[in-house]
This record gives sequence, C-alpha cells and structure tokens, in this order.
Amino acid sequence: MRLHDRKPDIENLYKVLRKEKPPRPTLFELFMNRPLYERLAGRELPKTGDPALENLKLVVEAYAAAGYDYATAHGSDFFFDSNRRQEKKTISLNEGFVIADEASYESYKWPEPEDFDFSRLEKIRPFLPEGMKLMCMGPGGVLENVITLTGYDNLCLMLYDSPDLVKAIFDHVGERLLKYYEIALQYDTVGLLMSNDDWGFKTQTFLAPEDMRKYVFPWHKKYVDLAHKHNIPAALHSCGYFGEVMEDTIAYMGFDGKHSYEDTILPVEDSYEKWQGRIAILGGIGVDFVIQKSEEEITARCRAMLQRAEGRGGYALGTGNSVPEYIPQDHFIALLKSALEY
Repeated sequence: MRLHDRKPDIENLYKVLRKEKPPRPTLFELFMNRPLYERLAGRELPKTGDPALENLKLVVEAYAAAGYDYATAHGSDFFFDSNRRQEKKTISLNEGFVIADEASYESYKWPEPEDFDFSRLEKIRPFLPEGMKLMCMGPGGVLENVITLTGYDNLCLMLYDSPDLVKAIFDHVGERLLKYYEIALQYDTVGLLMSNDDWGFKTQTFLAPEDMRKYVFPWHKKYVDLAHKHNIPAALHSCGYFGEVMEDTIAYMGFDGKHSYEDTILPVEDSYEKWQGRIAILGGIGVDFVIQKSEEEITARCRAMLQRAEGRGGYALGTGNSVPEYIPQDHFIALLKSALEY
C-alpha cells in the first residue's frame, strides 16, 4: 500500500533535528504495529527465515511505503530479565521486580550487550532504500529498566533507605545501555539514536527532579554525546510531565529532538511555541485524538500544525506517542496523507 512516490532522504529529518525547515513535510513515529506494517508493506511477515532480519525488512518496507526517511530498529534482542510474567496493554509498575535489597542485587545476573547478536544492522543493508537510515532505539531506557528491576514503590523507598544501592543499580543499567548503543553505532546503517525512557506521570516526573538529575540524566547525556561523536543526532522519547526538566533535556543532556506529547499535559501546538528553535518537536498529535476524531478532523489539525511550523522548521508530524493496534488504521493513514499531500 504505497501512499506516495517520493524517495526517502534522511537529510529531511536531519534538517528538522537541526531546528531547520525541511524541503518537504517530514514524518516521525517511534513505532507502529505489525498489522499496520503488513498493510503498508503489502505483505505478511514470513514464518521462516531469520526472524530478526525478516521483521526489520517488514518495518523498513512499511516505513518507506508510508513516506518516512528512516525506519525504527532495535540493535539486538538485548534486555534486562525480570519476573514480569506477561506483557499486557497496561501493567503495574510494581510487578515482577527482582532487586529489593543488597542480597538480591548481588545475586542478579546482569546481561551483557556484547553477548547479543547485532548483525541485523548489517544484514538489512541490501534492503534499505537509498537515502534511508535506521533509527536505533533501546530496550527501554535507564529509568524504565530500573523500575522494572526494582518495582516503582520499592525504588522510592530505596532512595531513602539505600541511596548507594540505588546508584549502583542505575549505573549497572546505564553502562549496559551505553555499551548497547556503542555496538549499534558501529554500523553505518544507523543514522539516528533514540533514547526511549518514560520519565513521568501526567503531573510530575516519576522521581523528584533532583533525583532525576542525580541518577538518570547523566546517563542520557552520555548517549547524546556518543551519538554526536558519531556525527548523528540523538532524540528522546519520554512520556509524562516535563515542565521542570525540559531545560535539563535541552541545555544539559543536549538532545536534538523530543518525542511524546499529550493533550492533557501540554498540546504539541503549545509545546512548539514554547520550545521551537531550541529543540526539535517530533510528533505530538495526541493518540486519543487520532483514535476518537474523524479523518477530516485529524487532517485539519495535522495541516494546521504543519502550517504553524512551515516558516520556522524544527517539526516532524506524527502521533503523540506511537501507533498501537487500537488506533483505527484509516485514521492514522489520514495523518500520513496530511503530510504527503500537503
């Protein structure tokens, strides 16, 4: 299902991330879902072959067919193991924790990124359209993985009872994510680093801003510095309230772009007016809006947002978070066409 006849050109996204005006409207999405990938690519995911490569080929075809200049990829299947029994649409932040004290910390078997296979990043080369690069995202971020390992309530208590243990856990997670990105960026098929790490609720960050600055932000700065050392941009995907930490995101960590916006926190239109010129604004059309509104209403809002950014740049169109299966496919395609037909 090809929606357009334009060719991918990663320079369009790079211009957005430099806070410049791209030559044409640019699309940005963290990830979609397999039924949508299959519809866009016009084929099903094969049941044979190298699963990691076949999945990435499908994603690349879908992103290209939809008009993106990049495709999202995981560098490998690296992850932090926990006792979380099942993944559902919603999960408790306290389920499945494996580290609650010094003893469980000492007994936890830490995974090493170099023990995982990153070869998909090379094997995809013949299937990557000219002008397209991969955006490498992590297996969750620093804070997300620490919460998975400790449980949110436990982490909050440990911040007071065992701050040295908390720092050790954050450092173990942070340094392994750094190694994960270091390995991935050895492949020149990767053209963008995505640090994906949800930081907060609707009204506040998960941890107090001073704790975020102590335990979380220094690691993200390392990921940004690593990307810039390789002469590629770094973007942040993070949900939740950002009012007290956006300055850290821009001035300290140095992210080139920020993704994930919610209408109930600060609509993307207001976010753009507040931070345009200092950091690229990526996506932002609320997931709830795309679900509930008509295709005509979606088109109107998307075009208005494109018009708002047209003379100033630094914006790429997309949803406020991602494209789960419960977003009607035709609603999302209306969003795509808003840019492709602008």
